Amino acid sequence: MDTTTPPAGVLPYPRDLTGDGISLRPYRQADADALAAAVRESVDTVGYWQDWCHADYGLETARAWIEHCLEGWFVGDHYAFLIVDATTDEFLGGMGINQINREHRFANLGYWVRQSRQGQRIATRAGRLATRFAFDSVKVTRLEIVAAAANVPSRRTAESIGACFEGIERHRLVLRGVAMDAAMYSLIPSDLG
Repeated sequence: MDTTTPPAGVLPYPRDLTGDGISLRPYRQADADALAAAVRESVDTVGYWQDWCHADYGLETARAWIEHCLEGWFVGDHYAFLIVDATTDEFLGGMGINQINREHRFANLGYWVRQSRQGQRIATRAGRLATRFAFDSVKVTRLEIVAAAANVPSRRTAESIGACFEGIERHRLVLRGVAMDAAMYSLIPSDLG
């Protein structure tokens, strides 16, 4: 499933998620090599907080993830994006709107940035674009960002996007089989100004 246009009745791929030097775009199978390389590069930072980011992340795993992302888009289950340089299309990281609750119209916003490009506010800029998409196109009224309580970079990103800190939730995340507390942040449309 590697198409450039979803079938009728499916939320169309956005064509205008670009700003501040970056773009968000849906995955393509051709991105598998760049995804695998970016994940392996990021084991020391992203891998500390995310089990999926490990040194053995290979091409087949990347292809399976991309297929999962494309299928999620087609069924409206989740919307995953690459974060790319708007000029060069360099792979910078990933951004996703997932865990969508249609009844109560909220979802989760997740993000990661490859290690060599961290510290450049890429996730903040991408998060602002994804937030607009979530409110305008997915039609949620609340986005949640959940970060391990000790994950200071992710928490700073949430705050830079404009999210409101709501508190610490006990044993909210499990990492390598160990339950840990997490900081809960939220965004609602009026937070965007």
